[in-house]
Amino acid sequence: MHHISLSRRLVAELLGTALLLAVVVGSGIMGDRLSGGNVALALLANALATGAGLFALIQIFAPISGAHFNPVVSLYAAMEKHISWREAGLYAVVQIVGAVLGVFAAHLMFAVPLIEVSQHVRAGEAQWWSEFVATFGLLAVIIATSRNNHQTTPVAVAAYITSAYWFTASTAFANPAVTLARTLTATFAGIRPCDAFGFILMQIMGAVAAVVIFRWLLKPLDTAIKRV
Repeated sequence: MHHISLSRRLVAELLGTALLLAVVVGSGIMGDRLSGGNVALALLANALATGAGLFALIQIFAPISGAHFNPVVSLYAAMEKHISWREAGLYAVVQIVGAVLGVFAAHLMFAVPLIEVSQHVRAGEAQWWSEFVATFGLLAVIIATSRNNHQTTPVAVAAYITSAYWFTASTAFANPAVTLARTLTATFAGIRPCDAFGFILMQIMGAVAAVVIFRWLLKPLDTAIKRV
């Protein structure tokens, strides 16, 4: 990946994250409008569209930038020395910018005011714990598949996120850039700005916990044998 210029990698991260948010917010609006008030049906549509879109986007952008689309994934890459800390910081900046642009793109497609402030309440310990679990699981999937069989990573990540929309109380944001951008939409996918900090803190903690635990779990076999 490092033979590709940083500028091209940053543009790939910006575009990929923008398209991801267009999928998340756009499918949330469409699902909400077509479900006739059935929230479960709207969430199902949102989850399936997000999983399918994520799979496609990882396939497109992974060869260019690694297809992080997520500051905590870039944090993991820096912790493992796959990219530098400076690069991880730049990745995070363009991911946040891209995420906001993706929200704007979805709003334009559905004739929603370009900039809104969400009033969707997502607060409390259960929601925060959900974000820890969701992000821990996401990083577990990425770390394990990238070490064992990286070709399975796109489908594994897509499947996990589709599932996590349903098994977490928070619907699995698992991404600080996504969380910040979703404060700017008053649609189905939104989150109140005042609730975003708790989500982001728990996402970072969940990611770091996953890196620490899976570093130990996936140690080379010869190292593990020597320590027995």
